[in-house]
Amino acid sequence: MSNSNSNKTSVPNAKDAMNKFKMEVANELGVNLKQGYNGDLTARESGSIGGEMVRQMIKKQEQQMSDK
Repeated sequence: MSNSNSNKTSVPNAKDAMNKFKMEVANELGVNLKQGYNGDLTARESGSIGGEMVRQMIKKQEQQMSDK
């Protein structure tokens, strides 16, 4: 089995932008996400951030596809 890290970005130059996006989404959801260790977050809080990020990315992609 490969040792993959799910925190790696497919495009290395996008890492800072993705971290900023994650912080913005957490703020929108009222989740106290901070730089560094966030082990005090519940699984529900962490999942809500990831889920909302995916929803927003899909929505943006759909909009871009419909503009073509």
